[in-house]
Amino acid sequence: MSDTLSPKTADDVRAAVQDAFAQEQPLEIVGRGTKRGWGRPVKSNRDLDLSGLSGVTLYEPDELVLSAKAGTPMAEIEALLDGNKQMLAFEPPNLGDVFRTERAGQTLGGVIACNLSGPRRIKAGAARDHFLGFRAVNGRGEAFKAGGRVMKNVTGYDLPKLLCGSFGTLAVMTEITVKVLPSPEKTRSVLLLGLDDGEARDAMAAALNSPHEVSGAAHLPQKAAARSAVGYVRGAGAAVTAIRVEGFGPSVEARCAALRELLAGFAGAGKGIEELHSMNSATLWREIRDVAPLLPDSSLDLWRLSVPPASGAPVMASLVMGEGFANDAYFYDWGGGLIWLATPQSKPAATAAAVRALVQPTAGHATLLCAPEETREAIPAFHPQTKALTAIAEQIKRSLDPAGILNPGRLA
Repeated sequence: MSDTLSPKTADDVRAAVQDAFAQEQPLEIVGRGTKRGWGRPVKSNRDLDLSGLSGVTLYEPDELVLSAKAGTPMAEIEALLDGNKQMLAFEPPNLGDVFRTERAGQTLGGVIACNLSGPRRIKAGAARDHFLGFRAVNGRGEAFKAGGRVMKNVTGYDLPKLLCGSFGTLAVMTEITVKVLPSPEKTRSVLLLGLDDGEARDAMAAALNSPHEVSGAAHLPQKAAARSAVGYVRGAGAAVTAIRVEGFGPSVEARCAALRELLAGFAGAGKGIEELHSMNSATLWREIRDVAPLLPDSSLDLWRLSVPPASGAPVMASLVMGEGFANDAYFYDWGGGLIWLATPQSKPAATAAAVRALVQPTAGHATLLCAPEETREAIPAFHPQTKALTAIAEQIKRSLDPAGILNPGRLA
């Protein structure tokens, strides 16, 4: 049974961490607990619950900047931005369905701590590229801040980029500042039907290398496409390759027409080409962003494979044929560079070895995103690093959290 500390202010957080440091008492840092199942289980009987640190503290639409306390729900931030026709361009996924938690519970602090980015990453960059600054408390209980309200060059450690993706192991963020951007006026998606994985890879590469400013490129094998809530996709009866275009209406229309002409060769031999507009397009990319709607609704482990886009199809071909994984339990995002893969829970160690052995030569990495606690205890959730990188990470950890009290074990 865990004790829960529920600070209401940044000073409360500082006092709680100071006390834990003095007692060498580990803390599990949580916002609303929606991604607690990601990474190794934290060895702590005391939770530091940041949900009480909630609320937008600064929003200047004309300056494209927003600051909020770390426990602020993403739903609140997205509603505020939507009312001003703005957005977080890195399109953070909502993984509530993946982890079987409350979708409305995701917080800004959790998104930044996990460096969560959606389909638009290929155009807009990752969460860390939109993370301007923060206030935080280190593992000694010392308050500090870094960054600011504009992007700028830095010397030494770029602390916002260091903390983004650190999963709460380096410091407890109390306030976060991010860049926001205008929302697109129109969104359309060109759909290529019936391509195999290799053909889809080539089609997505052609679209991404074109001058038409593609903001999303994903490939759904037939059974993944059949799980979509979008009728055109669900009823295609074939694999679906989706290319998204966003912006001003006339520009979107012209670029979609140009893409259809460019990709017509891939739609030959009886394969079709369609187009999604407005809500249907938005629904499809929300499904791709949030992952779970397109994968089997069963008890499976979930892997996130990041590889060079040209390597995605060969990696999956080897896995499906060599390891007997279900060929309907995966799909591609980021032009083929991101693979979401659901695997049986029966032989997790053998699965991890097979997946990582195939990803390693591509210079990619494989993350075990969601699995039972006993599996995450036994298998590294994050791709093993080289000795040199591990030594650097340990040195940074010691400098910010010398007693190792912040989310101990989460990353390794």
